[in-house]
Amino acid sequence: MSEKIIAVESVEPVELYGVNDHKLNILKKYFPKLRIVARGYSIKLIGDEPEIERFEKKLELLVDFYHKNGVLTESAIERLLGQNGDNILEKMEEAGNDVIVFGNSGLVIKAKTPNQRKMVDKLAKNDMLFAVGPAGTGKTYTAVALAVRALKNKEVRRIILTRPAVEAGENLGFLPGDLKEKLDPYLQPLYDALYDMIPMDKLNQYIESKVIQIAPLAFMRGRTLDNAFVILDEAQNTTESQMKMFLTRMGASAKFIITGDASQVDLPRNQPSGLIQALRIVKNIKGVEVVILDGSDVIRHRLVKEIVAKYDEASKENPNKPYEPRPKKTDTKETDKSSEK
Repeated sequence: MSEKIIAVESVEPVELYGVNDHKLNILKKYFPKLRIVARGYSIKLIGDEPEIERFEKKLELLVDFYHKNGVLTESAIERLLGQNGDNILEKMEEAGNDVIVFGNSGLVIKAKTPNQRKMVDKLAKNDMLFAVGPAGTGKTYTAVALAVRALKNKEVRRIILTRPAVEAGENLGFLPGDLKEKLDPYLQPLYDALYDMIPMDKLNQYIESKVIQIAPLAFMRGRTLDNAFVILDEAQNTTESQMKMFLTRMGASAKFIITGDASQVDLPRNQPSGLIQALRIVKNIKGVEVVILDGSDVIRHRLVKEIVAKYDEASKENPNKPYEPRPKKTDTKETDKSSEK
C-alpha cells in the first residue's frame, strides 16, 4: 500500500472538485481501489502504486483540458476518464489551426467543408458575410462558432443572434407564456448551437447579463449594433424593408453574418425575399463577401444530401421555381389614377 500527495495549484479547487465535491465523486467512481482525499490545492492518494500512477495521468488530462478550454464540466470528466479519454487532447492538438472553437466536453468545432473554410477565411478579412445554401450545410453552426470564438478572444463585447419570426408553413396559433416563451421556438436552432459551445451555467449567465442576446428581427429596429458579433439567421424570410433595416444597424466595430436558404422562403407568395434583393445590392461593395454553399457541404445524414440534390433537380425541371422572388402585381387602375395626377 502506497501513499502520495499531489499538488494541484494551477486550477481552483471548486473547478476541479465541483460544488459539493460532485466532480471529485466522479473521480472516485473511476478509481474505486484508491482512497482519495482532497484538501484545497492538494490531493492525497492511498492505494497500490499502479493505480496511483494511472490516477496521476488522468489528473494531468483533466488539468490540461481545463487550461485549453477554460472550463471542466462533469460530462468532460466522464469522457476524459473513459476508455478513449487519452485520445481527446491528441485530437484537439491534431485539429490545429482549423479549429474555430473548443466546445463542451472536449467537442472540437472546426470548418468541415471547403465552403465552411471560406466562411472562416472571408470573415477574417471582411466585416460582413452572407452565407447562403441549403439545409444541413452548417451555415448557422459555423457562424455561431465564429461568434463564440470572437467573444472568447475578447474581439467583441457581445453576441447578438436574431432571425425573423416567420412560421414555416404551420399555423402555431396562440403560444402560451411570456414574450420569451412565445419567441423561443423560432430561436431554438441558435440555442442548440450555443449549448454545444458554452457550458450551460456560463451561457445562462451570459444571457442574463445580455452579453449574448437572442431576439427576433423586429427587436433590432432603432438600435446601433456596435462592438458586437451579429448573426441574422433564416434571412430568406426577411422582407426587403426588414433586410435594409438590419443591414443599416451595423456599428463601427461590428461583425455581421447573414445566413439563409433561398429554396426555403416562408413569406407570403407575393412578398419578395429581402435576402435575394440584398445579394444583388451588396454584390460590389468592398468589405462584404458572399459564400454560396451547396449539396457538397451537407454534413447531416447522407440522405439529407441526396434529398437536397433531388430538390435541386426538380427545381431545374420546373421553370416556376417557388423560392424565386415573384414580381409584385401592379394594379392597372391605380396606375392610371396616379398618371392622371
